[in-house]
Amino acid sequence: MASRFLLLSEVATELNVSDSQVYHLVRSGELPAIKIGGRGQWRVERSRLEEYIQAKYAETAAWVQENPLID
Repeated sequence: MASRFLLLSEVATELNVSDSQVYHLVRSGELPAIKIGGRGQWRVERSRLEEYIQAKYAETAAWVQENPLID
């Protein structure tokens, strides 16, 4: 069974981006996350990551419609 919460490094692996890029997404509020534990470690709920990915697909599709490729 997959874990409900992901480390930022696991999110980075899923998205194929750097850890610092994920940290920026979280700190900017673009990717919802929670801070837990005494050290305040960040965790991203798997379902929130999937919602974020779906939103990015929709955002990209809208951008493609607004910016057609012209031969």
